Amino acid sequence: MTARQRSYIWLCIGLSIPAFVWLLPTLWMVSLSFQPNGVLARTTASTALGLVPVPFTAANYAKLFAFGETPRWFFNSLVVAVGMTLGVLVVSTTAGYALARLEFRFKKTVMIFILLGLMVPEQAVFLPLYTMFADLRWHNSYGALMLPRIAVPIGVFLMMQFFKAIPKDIEEAARIDGVGPFRIFWHIMLPLARPAMMTLAILTFLYAWNDYLWPLVSASQKTMFTITLGLASMQSNFAQSEGLGRVMASGVIASLPVVILFLIFQRYVVQAMTVGGSKG
Repeated sequence: MTARQRSYIWLCIGLSIPAFVWLLPTLWMVSLSFQPNGVLARTTASTALGLVPVPFTAANYAKLFAFGETPRWFFNSLVVAVGMTLGVLVVSTTAGYALARLEFRFKKTVMIFILLGLMVPEQAVFLPLYTMFADLRWHNSYGALMLPRIAVPIGVFLMMQFFKAIPKDIEEAARIDGVGPFRIFWHIMLPLARPAMMTLAILTFLYAWNDYLWPLVSASQKTMFTITLGLASMQSNFAQSEGLGRVMASGVIASLPVVILFLIFQRYVVQAMTVGGSKG
């Protein structure tokens, strides 16, 4: 074994230790979710030591899905997350391309407002948003849950920076061939920006799925709860919940879709970061 191979092995070991420490709370949560509440009421020492659910049971998940509103909450979260993701992609790609490539009046002013939007906490606009949607009678609807988060400054800024990093020679060559502005954007720029779009889509879906505060403000009917709000309403008081195992099962169910999504599309995130770093 060469010195380089030994160094690589030690590097992997060194990186695996903090990775395991970072994953330990998640592994513990999964283990607790598969243990009977009666056992957990007495002690969690065995789980803490071995991370193996002994005795094993899936009753916590069965009881969770036996509750009639849980599938509806899942559906609501899926609709809101997918709808918000598509809306953010449409707004961010078109606005980002316009700011990066097109020349128009008040362009710098628009960019300043977008940058200022990054500095405003979202909680600061909850009151006017709530009043506006109340006047429109849109609360307890999918539109009220999605629309306030579609025009996000960070998405526009991300796409603008990515479009700026693409060489202008590509567009100029297309114009020489007689390609129009819309076809350049649709057939050339968007395919090149796919890594950034996938990154933005993943981050938006993650944010929409985990969002709790705005659904808490806008949705007052249980049928319009998202999964995070619904599960929180079931265990708002830990002392009155049906046990630690069911609480942990709720956490696993709420986080599982976004974990699977990230594992499937993580290469796009890495690719976008690599391209952005190399262009910067």
